[in-house]
Amino acid sequence: MIKSKEWNWNVVNGKFKDTWLEPSIESYYLVNRWKNQNKKQFLDLGCGLGRHTILFGKNEFDTYSFDLSKEAIERTKEYAKNEGLKVEFKVGDMIELPYDNDSMDCILCRNVISHTDTEGIKKIINEIYRVLRKNGECYLTLCSKDTYGFKRDDFPFIDKNTKINMDDGPEKGIPHFYADYDLIKELFKIFKIEKIYQLEDFYEENDKKYTSFHYHVLIVK
Repeated sequence: MIKSKEWNWNVVNGKFKDTWLEPSIESYYLVNRWKNQNKKQFLDLGCGLGRHTILFGKNEFDTYSFDLSKEAIERTKEYAKNEGLKVEFKVGDMIELPYDNDSMDCILCRNVISHTDTEGIKKIINEIYRVLRKNGECYLTLCSKDTYGFKRDDFPFIDKNTKINMDDGPEKGIPHFYADYDLIKELFKIFKIEKIYQLEDFYEENDKKYTSFHYHVLIVK
């Protein structure tokens, strides 16, 4: 299994930083869904700069914030302090979560779980299953094999599902695991899969147009 590597959050500033402070669209849906289910203990798995930690904290969830990056945790701590929120923070690797069995009601893991190889993904999935309570839910995203990164010849393979990002930026040198529908069904067979859907993102950079695809998956223990 490849060694886990965190994002370089030190280079994330200005307008790029603002992007990572804005909660994702689906997070608002999840706040309402999980409130209606009377879920309380929320784990922001791969918190980044804390956009979802703050959102769920403000909505009165007992919030736990976790990331491999010490820089991310420190910046999220400062964000939570400024908002007057009580959050429990931990630094660590998703392949071995520092939480008790059956301790979390709900987990959000957006654009994070893919930062490993196939063996690592399997370990993370087992850890998510372990820390979730019965009927607990996890919403996560996975890189799709339809996206351009999987097809790039200059990104080397680590295994048949995993490539290393070689572009300059916060993800340089970080593994990216890519999935398809059948692989997702196989990987998450220990869960009830509530939803699987694929989204395409369009963006432009230096007068060039790009698209990326991600699978969004909602699973229930």
